[in-house]
Amino acid sequence: MPSRPNAAALFHALHADLLILPNAWDAASAKLIERAGAKAIATSSAAVAWAHGYADGHDLPIAKLVTTVEEIARVVSVPISADAEGGYANDPKQVGENIAALIGVGAVGINLEDGAEAHELHLRKIEAARVAAERAGVDLFINARTDVFLKKLTAPEGAVEETIRRGLACKAVGASGLFAPFAMKPEDIKAIAKAVDLPLNVIAMAGLPKADALRALGARRLSAGTEIGRAAFATVRAAVEAFLADGDSDALTARIGERIDMNALMKG
Repeated sequence: MPSRPNAAALFHALHADLLILPNAWDAASAKLIERAGAKAIATSSAAVAWAHGYADGHDLPIAKLVTTVEEIARVVSVPISADAEGGYANDPKQVGENIAALIGVGAVGINLEDGAEAHELHLRKIEAARVAAERAGVDLFINARTDVFLKKLTAPEGAVEETIRRGLACKAVGASGLFAPFAMKPEDIKAIAKAVDLPLNVIAMAGLPKADALRALGARRLSAGTEIGRAAFATVRAAVEAFLADGDSDALTARIGERIDMNALMKG
């Protein structure tokens, strides 16, 4: 992996155009994502949590996320962004320490979300993350996530205005980008991107405009979110259910298609 300062600079630069960002949950998924051609890799907080036997939503011990990022960094050479949820703490000082740990194992970007908590606390967490990054000498890409659309934090007719208000506040305290999951109407995406003037991140979901349209609307990042992890887990379930039903080894093997030499992939 390139040095953290170089990887951070590259990650920032990738947001000059629309960055399509797949989300991994372990070293194997990250390596496959890199080999498929991804220019950067993000973790999915939900998929990482599920892979470790926890629910999404701050249930995952931060140490397990740090270890996951460290394992991913060992096998990939592209920039890594870690989904840090709400920082895994309500105390901004502890959030700063948690973010420092993620930077220490290779993350050059993070997601930091607000949720239903007071937005002032979210801003203080962003400030703490920025201080931690400066101490580490890394220009961390802080992707400030606001859940106005996702968690319906305001009436639908006020969602764009509230997202813009929060986005501008995040920008003022050091955020590098704005993440507005579940914003999907073209007019909403365009308005938010123009008003906040930070790289706008949207999340993959049925009905979202495709890449070229998102680029024209001003979006600069499209995250897969949980969808790649869900697709992988659904494949596992379907294969197991079929195998349990009839023990058909030929059908199980046929599901694999062209075999991937995972040993060679991990050594390469």
